[in-house]
Amino acid sequence: MLAFAWPTLAFLRAAEWAVKALTKEDMRDKVVLVTGASSAIGEQVAYEYARRGASLVLVARREHRLFAVRDNARALGAGQVLVVAADVVREDDCRRLVADTISYFGQLDHLVNAVSLGHDFYFEEAGDTAAFPHLMDINFWGNVYPTYAALPYLRRSHGRIVVNASVETWLPMPRMSLYSAAKAAVIDFYETLRYEVRDDVGITVATHGWIGGEPGAGRFALEEGAASPDQTQTQPHLKVDAPELPAAAAAQVEAYARAVVDGACRGDARVRRPGWYDVFLVFRAFAPDVLAWTFRLLLSTAAPATAAPRAVVAPVGVATAALPAPPARPLIEYPANATAAGRRPAGAVAQLHKLE
Repeated sequence: MLAFAWPTLAFLRAAEWAVKALTKEDMRDKVVLVTGASSAIGEQVAYEYARRGASLVLVARREHRLFAVRDNARALGAGQVLVVAADVVREDDCRRLVADTISYFGQLDHLVNAVSLGHDFYFEEAGDTAAFPHLMDINFWGNVYPTYAALPYLRRSHGRIVVNASVETWLPMPRMSLYSAAKAAVIDFYETLRYEVRDDVGITVATHGWIGGEPGAGRFALEEGAASPDQTQTQPHLKVDAPELPAAAAAQVEAYARAVVDGACRGDARVRRPGWYDVFLVFRAFAPDVLAWTFRLLLSTAAPATAAPRAVVAPVGVATAALPAPPARPLIEYPANATAAGRRPAGAVAQLHKLE
């Protein structure tokens, strides 16, 4: 059935692409806000919009890097460029950067959420769970908060939200469990939001793969996010200020950014780069077991051993350090007066049943 339907679907998709290409959005006199604009994908997306003559609002934590990006964008043909140092994990910062944009330009047409933070470790190797909420904050809330602040103005201009996601959301890779989960939450959020905003605001979800020899080491979703220096120093696995990319990898980032902006200007709902990942989508839909077996053979590496911990033998008279016990935290926290009296608040029983 798929063999007969595929040519027809491919023809319809090509026809839709041709129509959209003829009616591509003109970005001159438009205002584009780009988060994570100081490096990697966010920086290259800003340059692509600059080539189309858009005015830019560049957002990142590293303000000194944004000034260099601003100068490059102006040289490429951008209109006015506003630099805003902000942390997209903080809701107040997101409201401020959107307010600054409207105060300066009077409008907002495209919001590009390029902020991202990846990792390269097995889940059991994390060592410190303090990294877990940090990864979720940047990769999920770092998209949601700017969107929430900008949505009223995007409705007014019938603008567009551009989301930087990843292929790991539907093609999970080892050593990226938390990153994949956060990006999957991002996609589900925007796919739901798409139906809520209807035709008032367009949404383009872009997914990318990896480059280089190893999926973990060759990630090109390089990390410009909301991590503070003290957090990253205590989390060696987190990659915030990534090293400069090799020439081949930089070319891939530029190609991905070009595809994202082209798709956003055409009004595409989804952009996938590279396109041959569509083959995996077909296998995932119709032969998921075959896809799982293939990736276990080709990409999975030896996972860390999960054997029971061995006893530590210390010299006589030398105390051994025990592992700290995890803090006890109830599923539902009750007020002190209620728990002291041995009672549960009204509705708590029903809520507990939902959790169970």
